[in-house]
Amino acid sequence: MATPLSGACNCGAVQFEINTDVSDVYVCHCSICRRSTGSNGIAVVVIDNDAFRWTAGEDSIASWKKPNVDWQTWFCRQCGSRLPGANDAQRMFVPAGLLGEGSESLTVKHHIWVDSKAPWDEIGDSGCQHREAFKS
Repeated sequence: MATPLSGACNCGAVQFEINTDVSDVYVCHCSICRRSTGSNGIAVVVIDNDAFRWTAGEDSIASWKKPNVDWQTWFCRQCGSRLPGANDAQRMFVPAGLLGEGSESLTVKHHIWVDSKAPWDEIGDSGCQHREAFKS
């Protein structure tokens, strides 16, 4: 049985729990994720939907869908922190930076949409680099 991992937004209004072992971090370098975060992309873990549950603040979750593209983001209405969201029908992504105690063993395993990364973005770890998306 996995030890639950907890996570929260910056202000703590939205909280959640993950009930599965996680180790692999995926970093998306696409231009949409860069603009959404204001950085080089977003680092996430991907888990099965049934391993996730909100523990507080679902009423503080807002979302935005990019027009004409299959892309959506979720964030806290109070502090603006990016929040977990749908990855596909069976899985969701969880921004790795939201995870608390117990996440120390996470390792970047995959960089996706590397062909879209910013010219100033230098990948300096041993994670596999994928030109586009990677499906585990």
